[in-house]
Amino acid sequence: MALTFHYAARSDVGLVRKDNQDSGYAGPHLLVVADGMGGHAGGDIASATVITELVEMDHDSLTAAEASLRLGKAITAANEEISRTYADNPELEGMGTTVTALMRARNKLILAHIGDSRAYLLREGRLSQVTKDHSFVQTLIDEGRITEEEASTHPQRSVVTRVLTGDPDDEPDLGAREARRGDRYMLCSDGLSGFVALDTIEEILTAGSRPGQAADDLVSLALRAGAPDNVTVIVADVVDATSAPSTQPQVVGSAALRRPGKRTQDSPASRAAALTRTDDEGVELDEESGSGRRWVRRLLGAGIAVLLLGAVAYAGYAWTQTQYFVGVQDDNVTLYRGVAQDLGPLSLHSVVEQTDIEMHELPSFYRSEVEETISVSSRSEAEQRLDSLRVAAQKCSDLRAAGESCGR
Repeated sequence: MALTFHYAARSDVGLVRKDNQDSGYAGPHLLVVADGMGGHAGGDIASATVITELVEMDHDSLTAAEASLRLGKAITAANEEISRTYADNPELEGMGTTVTALMRARNKLILAHIGDSRAYLLREGRLSQVTKDHSFVQTLIDEGRITEEEASTHPQRSVVTRVLTGDPDDEPDLGAREARRGDRYMLCSDGLSGFVALDTIEEILTAGSRPGQAADDLVSLALRAGAPDNVTVIVADVVDATSAPSTQPQVVGSAALRRPGKRTQDSPASRAAALTRTDDEGVELDEESGSGRRWVRRLLGAGIAVLLLGAVAYAGYAWTQTQYFVGVQDDNVTLYRGVAQDLGPLSLHSVVEQTDIEMHELPSFYRSEVEETISVSSRSEAEQRLDSLRVAAQKCSDLRAAGESCGR
């Protein structure tokens, strides 16, 4: 029987950080979560690099042995790319990323893991963790110095001992599992596993909801728990390939917003710039032709230049209208389309929705973020951020009603 994944991937920046350093990919034969670290740009690039290298593995033509070898090589290639990126950009010192990847190869699942992102298996109603954290507290657990319960509140629970940093010694653990129809796998960054109890995760995964709803519910739980870190979740069911719903591969988090340096950016501006370069290189000047021809060519060249500048300007404006940001209007949190800038008399943004979230209800940290504007790349990401702010405002209101300080 041919098997495949029925899947959904979700990622949220969380309630504290301004940028999402997590990346995720879910396809019919491959699931990957990568949690970047090392500062804003470094973490973004490291996690996106992993997704870029591994996404080409999403096919079903390999045996288990071939898949294990190819998956290991792809992660090594991502690690080498991280090393090259750091060598070219010393300011990215300390960049790195976790990787948890699950690849289907016929009736086997190949698992690759390094760091403290996790993979869980729900089988016959029982949830179990199938990865082992490469972290300081896991070392303490292995040595019998603390319990699992103590680890969940340990002040150094976020300290990892192994991740991809570009060092040649950074190698993931590789293993194989049997693929069984009816199994449900969940991959996540520690933005979920570090803040939502295992029994609560199990309750959501066993509720019988489709992968997309389960992933949404898990992210919402992490946000309600405070979610100071980015949260990325992939839920995937092992199903019969002949009856699986048709679902497009999904890329979330940093990998959905950026491409690493060795890949060519494909934005309206870059395409227009490429068009300009092509035309410039294709112009042939005939110095021996008559002055009339030279003037015609000059006029044509000027006309083409004007058209190209217009195309670039239009492409740039069109791109701004695919963006969103969260700001303030009349002391209420407001969703805008565009970018928070004006170009002379031309406004590059417009109001989409003025919410019922009042600025004075937010903790001071979130008020500052909104006042400075929060940029997001899609309407769905904007809605997720508004939900996060609404939860924060409600928590603050409840604390004040109880006579307590809301704080940050």
